[in-house]
Amino acid sequence: MQRIRYSRYLKSIILLLDLLVIAFVFIFFFLSRNLDLIHDREIWYENSFPLLLLISFWILLSGRTKIYNIRRNLTYIIFVERIVTHFLLFVIGLLLIRKVSNNKFFSSELSWLSLYLFSFIFITKSFIYFAIKYLRSLGINNRNVMFLSENSSTKILKNILKERKDYGYKIFDYHTEKIQQNELQFFWKDNGIHTLFLPLENSFDLKTEDEIFRLAEANKVHISLIPNISQTDLFSYDLAYIETQPVLNQIKYPLDYYSNYLVKRLFDIIFSLLIIVCICSWLFPIIAIFIKLSSKGPVFFIQKRYGFHEEVFSCLKFRTMLVNDESTTKTTSKNDSRITKIGKFLRKTSLDEMPQFINVLRGEMSVVGPRPHMLAVDNYYKPKIGRYSLRSMVNPGITGLAQVNGLRGDSGDVKVEMKKRVLADAFYVRNWSFALDLIIILKTILLVLGGDKNAK
Repeated sequence: MQRIRYSRYLKSIILLLDLLVIAFVFIFFFLSRNLDLIHDREIWYENSFPLLLLISFWILLSGRTKIYNIRRNLTYIIFVERIVTHFLLFVIGLLLIRKVSNNKFFSSELSWLSLYLFSFIFITKSFIYFAIKYLRSLGINNRNVMFLSENSSTKILKNILKERKDYGYKIFDYHTEKIQQNELQFFWKDNGIHTLFLPLENSFDLKTEDEIFRLAEANKVHISLIPNISQTDLFSYDLAYIETQPVLNQIKYPLDYYSNYLVKRLFDIIFSLLIIVCICSWLFPIIAIFIKLSSKGPVFFIQKRYGFHEEVFSCLKFRTMLVNDESTTKTTSKNDSRITKIGKFLRKTSLDEMPQFINVLRGEMSVVGPRPHMLAVDNYYKPKIGRYSLRSMVNPGITGLAQVNGLRGDSGDVKVEMKKRVLADAFYVRNWSFALDLIIILKTILLVLGGDKNAK
């Protein structure tokens, strides 16, 4: 089976479509305000160069913003963020080109022109994004992949690829204990394998592993290495070059940059103040009355938890359980007898977390971040799951990426579920953006209104 690579053709078509949209918007905007010049060839010749300059700038800028580097697992959040960043830089370039060109094509009503252009580009690219996702979910434009050797990390990845059909991966199973060169090559060719997923910790000896790499290179099969969840070294350094010499530099996470931290902190303060003044000021007394009526004990439940750089802080919550001696050592379970009736409602709607906005104002937490666990839970899993400590590189949050994706509660295989949470938290720390925070907050609001089935 011959592999047909559509990606380059697809990118070229999408780029051409964007350029046509840009040219159409500019020409339409110009003609709508200068109908009498529609037959004036001199005007068209005069403005052809600025338009070509603008199109060239768009193409060059795309290399930096990566708006045409659309990976199969690219999220819509990051996709929109790239479009907005690209467009803002493009408008800056538009201002400069207008200044140097000084002609009628670049109208003085630049704000309206920019709005029209952004609207058309955004709608066009969003339509293409979801159309491609839909076609892939139907089995069109699949990428054929296979796994060699399996461990806990490969099982998690395989489940993700099976569940997310919109990623467009088709998995071919290859079951054999001993790798035979000819058999493996025939399997690749017969099934049109594009990518081979290989765990770093596998059952092959060095000679066999080298042979697999050599065969893959000869057969144009891409190899993606899957690190074990317990390994942390690979995620602590990034490959860089000093001239031609490769070096490994310790990575800086997005929130290590002060500008990003400042944006997040200012948002936390403003958002928390709005919630406390507009909602908590009247909601807290109502919840407090119901808690007091339901059982004896304090309104608030205060528990020590790890925060930024594993500094211990007092996390505030509404009390949802009967007062008991296991609250700091035993996690909740399904139909936990300790949970009160009002407590069950508060947990289901996540309203028990509302007092944590006070923690946010105090700088101990953030609105969005990895959820803080009990000290006993952190101490138990930290030596067992790699990258667990990465969660403490940012402030813990009232809500987080893991929670809005259903990774909460103690159901199923607890250790596997915890690994998934750690993976989600590690992704958040390494890929933080303001747009990502906004999307997580929006998803949280929808979960609160609809009730989270994973909340206990």
